[in-house]
Amino acid sequence: MIVAFSVTPLGVGDEVGEYVADAVRVVRESGLPNRTDAMFTSIEGDWDEVMDVVKRAVAAVEARAPRVSLVLKADIRPGVTDGLTSKVATVERHLTD
Repeated sequence: MIVAFSVTPLGVGDEVGEYVADAVRVVRESGLPNRTDAMFTSIEGDWDEVMDVVKRAVAAVEARAPRVSLVLKADIRPGVTDGLTSKVATVERHLTD
């Protein structure tokens, strides 16, 4: 499964990068395949391990912010691995055709 999620601290002002970094740090330390861009962090693994990482990432932000917003999108596809790379590779292959 691949989960793309965004954790946003609320009530901390306009500069939220340091709070978001706390969440991303949790993801990167998990050891699961992941990728962060300007809008979302994507993480790949089985349901329990991915949701545990998302929960801990939210908790890391929640520890410093009075309110947290979570946006989550999941691609639940049993048996598929390396989806973070293979899905992008497929699109790139079609772009070069």
